[in-house]
Amino acid sequence: MSILSKLRRGESSAVKVYTESNQENMLKSSLGYLKAELDKFKETPLLVCDVKSLLGNKAIIRVPNGNQFLVNYMSNLKLKPGDTVLAEQKSLTIVEKLTDAGSFDSQFFVSFEKPNIKWEDIGGLDEQINEVREVIELPLKRPDLFKRLGIEPPKGVLLYGYPGTGKTMIAKAVASSTNSTFIEIVASELIQKFIGEGAKLIKEIFRLAKEKAPSVVFIDEIDALAAERVDMGTSGEREVQRTFMQFLAELDGFKSLDNVKVIAATNRIDIIDQALLRPGRFDRMIEFSLPSVDARAHIFKIHMKSMPIDNLDLNYIVNKTEDFSGADIKSVCTEAGYFAIREGRDKVHMDDFFRAIDKVNQQSEENSSAMYG
Repeated sequence: MSILSKLRRGESSAVKVYTESNQENMLKSSLGYLKAELDKFKETPLLVCDVKSLLGNKAIIRVPNGNQFLVNYMSNLKLKPGDTVLAEQKSLTIVEKLTDAGSFDSQFFVSFEKPNIKWEDIGGLDEQINEVREVIELPLKRPDLFKRLGIEPPKGVLLYGYPGTGKTMIAKAVASSTNSTFIEIVASELIQKFIGEGAKLIKEIFRLAKEKAPSVVFIDEIDALAAERVDMGTSGEREVQRTFMQFLAELDGFKSLDNVKVIAATNRIDIIDQALLRPGRFDRMIEFSLPSVDARAHIFKIHMKSMPIDNLDLNYIVNKTEDFSGADIKSVCTEAGYFAIREGRDKVHMDDFFRAIDKVNQQSEENSSAMYG
């Protein structure tokens, strides 16, 4: 056998040994992964509970269904009332403390974002903007002014009026202008199923706001939480009232110069509980009405600034949009652009705006018929 043949046979054997070894390692790795995954299925699940109080070396916990138990806990755990813990299912012995559980619960219901809306992006609301800047922006930017004069700025502001008139945009703009964390909450999501859960969520949200200060807490549809209380006697109504009382307690607990400001919005000021409107809570209430002729013209200019438009008569369009909100005007500009896109044009014509106005009007009428017909 030639030397070349022997070398080739040696190389082939080495490759075969390497391949077999590599396959063996891959099989061992796959076997180890599958065994670890199988072990996860065998683990006993733990209950997530809340610590109500401590009695010597035992703790009273509340399990998810609302029942309370006196249980043991690991001696190395430093617990206090209000902590969220993990407990064994059978003995309910506490084995672990969840340090990040509170922020997880609140972040699940809260929308965090860094707004990029500027004051110049909002049209037709000069009076409302000035009031919000005076109540929210000035205390966050210049707290020294209030300390020097010995006065306490309002803790929050209530925005009320027609839907689509810019309440949310103003809240985002003030958070952006002060470089604050913007925490947006829908009030209906604060109403929880189990007793005390809504109140706990409110407490966590305001704790989170203080941690991320300066921050602006914006609560939309506040009437879902703060509607005038009635003596209905149902457990659901009582739970709403408990959550509402916790909200009032958090407002009362704020120091006037804290870097946390509360903005609430509603379309139904007529049903808001008077306890929320008394001095010391929402001292300032700002009304948002439908935009005037000049305000509508300003809003149109903001939304048209990037639109290529051919032969526009703005005054005529403005007069055709009486009783339109700011959101309606934005929708008109968007629909006009769509009409141009469908016809393959690079410019928007007056006729596109006329058709867009008719379409938005028709949609409003259909929505009204669906609600009240």
